[in-house]
Amino acid sequence: MKFSSSAVLGVALVSGFACPAWAAGAGNTAAQAASQPAPVQIEWDARVRHESVDDSGYARDARADTLRLRLGLSAELGNGWSTLLEGAGLVSADDHYNSGANGHASYPVISDPQSSELNQLWLRWARQDVAITLGRQRIIVDNQRWVGNVGWRQLEQTYDALASEWRPADGWLLRYDWFDRVHRVSGPDALNPLARARALNTHILNVSRATATQKWIGYAYLHEDRDVAALSSATVGMRWVGDEAKQGNGPGWAVEVARQRDYANNPTSYSLAYWLLEPSWTINGTTARLGWEHLGSNASVAVQTPLATLHLFNGWDDRFLTTPSGGLDDRYLMFNGALSRSGPGAHLAWTVRYHDFRAVHGGRYGSEWDAALGFPVAAGIHGLLKMARYRADGFGSDDTKLWLQFEWRGRHSL
Repeated sequence: MKFSSSAVLGVALVSGFACPAWAAGAGNTAAQAASQPAPVQIEWDARVRHESVDDSGYARDARADTLRLRLGLSAELGNGWSTLLEGAGLVSADDHYNSGANGHASYPVISDPQSSELNQLWLRWARQDVAITLGRQRIIVDNQRWVGNVGWRQLEQTYDALASEWRPADGWLLRYDWFDRVHRVSGPDALNPLARARALNTHILNVSRATATQKWIGYAYLHEDRDVAALSSATVGMRWVGDEAKQGNGPGWAVEVARQRDYANNPTSYSLAYWLLEPSWTINGTTARLGWEHLGSNASVAVQTPLATLHLFNGWDDRFLTTPSGGLDDRYLMFNGALSRSGPGAHLAWTVRYHDFRAVHGGRYGSEWDAALGFPVAAGIHGLLKMARYRADGFGSDDTKLWLQFEWRGRHSL
């Protein structure tokens, strides 16, 4: 696999935009917005990306050179009211991949189709410790294991929803969300209608208590998918996370247990366990994590997380976007940190991790190595080089993915 000329051109264009004067202007605008919020602001998020996929299950490699722009207009209306109107558009320099909308089934899938859409349109009322938002919106809950926006893909996942938060006391947060519809990352032009959007009747209840070093979370997610009944489920669980590291040294942890059952219109009856154990230790700014995530199965049905930001879990190759019917045990080791604690290296963030994938009922699935290096380009502009290498051992096919991207975010008062 190699970078195409169009990818190099896109990177050069973004880097060229990042001239010192313009970068300084963007930084000053962000600082002013933080200190003196303006009644009306324009917001943008531009991302240029090259993605290559070498999958042994296909005769052809896939290559996608894409540019995504999200552009929004936010307004403070007074008396606690605010609103946001945001659109998104995605263009591709080539068509050597299966986007889910172009019909190129002879290529591996890269779910970044050329398209445009209304990304967000919401009205919010917030006063002191209460906030209520109605409309199409980005929703992220906790670590995104159950509900997220799938921000890794160029078109993100958004919800037509009523979202509410209440902070009754210091450290406490109670949230209730109701989802009427989910708009998925394959965009409004996907060939499969179920990949465009789904009709829902989903209730999200989440209560958390945070201190300086720890956080306890209890949740109940009652998810009814009116279009795919087999994905309707009720998940009840608890999560405990903490970080006792001091001056770049010390322990951390994440522990989560949950039970998922059939719910609403689901024709199947089941009750399955989920758990996560992830102890960590930080030494001189470098963190090592040892993890075990278990998505249970009864040999015919497995724990599913259809609203999650799945790219964050079970390997960046995205081999397990749907949990196999035999379930999934993901045992992993991860290291991350900065190249140095001071100087230019302090701005270079690296991650390396290894996954061993096994079935709860059955044998081994395979293994995966992931690595990433993030680096700043200029104020508001960030670069990322990233790879994933999956090796099959009974599930799927060998696969290697490579990404290079640059992203520019900012806002400007009108």
